[in-house]
Amino acid sequence: MTRISLSLTLAALLAVPVAGAAELSARDIMQKVYDREDGDNAVMDMNMLLIDGDGDTRERQIRSFRRDAPDNPEDSQSIMFFLGPANVEDTGFLTFDYDAGDRDDDQWLYLPALNKVKRIASSDKSGSFMGSDFTYADMSTPDIDDYDYELMKETEVNGHPVWQILATPRSEEEVERTGYTRSVMFVRQDNFVTIRLVNWLEKGDRMKFMEVKELERIDGIWTPTEMVMTTKKGKQTEHASVITWKNIRYNQSLDDDLFSQRRLSQGL
Repeated sequence: MTRISLSLTLAALLAVPVAGAAELSARDIMQKVYDREDGDNAVMDMNMLLIDGDGDTRERQIRSFRRDAPDNPEDSQSIMFFLGPANVEDTGFLTFDYDAGDRDDDQWLYLPALNKVKRIASSDKSGSFMGSDFTYADMSTPDIDDYDYELMKETEVNGHPVWQILATPRSEEEVERTGYTRSVMFVRQDNFVTIRLVNWLEKGDRMKFMEVKELERIDGIWTPTEMVMTTKKGKQTEHASVITWKNIRYNQSLDDDLFSQRRLSQGL
């Protein structure tokens, strides 16, 4: 799995050319993917377009904030506020993404209709995030040591040389947490950005396909500005989610109390 977070935890990456890249193992490549620069104190606006199997659409507007944790820069904190439409307005989502492999990431969802902050249990993280094709597990970074990696081949995606890597969970607990039995990633060789991802779902004989449609370098950070996740059963598309980012800014001044459960229920 890769860093795929709608809060930019998923996304922004600095290109780092590597000497002798052809000699890297699959594990080496994935370490580069996990270690790449993603910027700090990021603020952005997001649009989430949900498309069902009949082609009907729904939209969500979101404002997102992300920073490195002040007590450990290897950890990250992110918070999202839904701005519209009215049926999801003021919904909030907070994530503490821990680097330590023995510590489960913390996630909380605020539902204004219930006026309640709900902690997302590990057993619930394979569920759909706000009706999208992304899961709660997709919103944080998995521990690299929870997977075995195999370099399948070198190929191209949209004219860019990539490594094609198979990732297999080492435990049933990780399969339960993510809902995925295996994943194939296509990692660009020039910047270690995963631009395509295929996930096999544990249940329902389905697959998910992620594609980075637009990738820009903003303030030196490689940043996806359009991403699509599609759920298919066989050749039939069941659902798709299109995420676009705009007004992306790094190195912003962010207050400590922004990343708290109290602020989650207060909104913007």
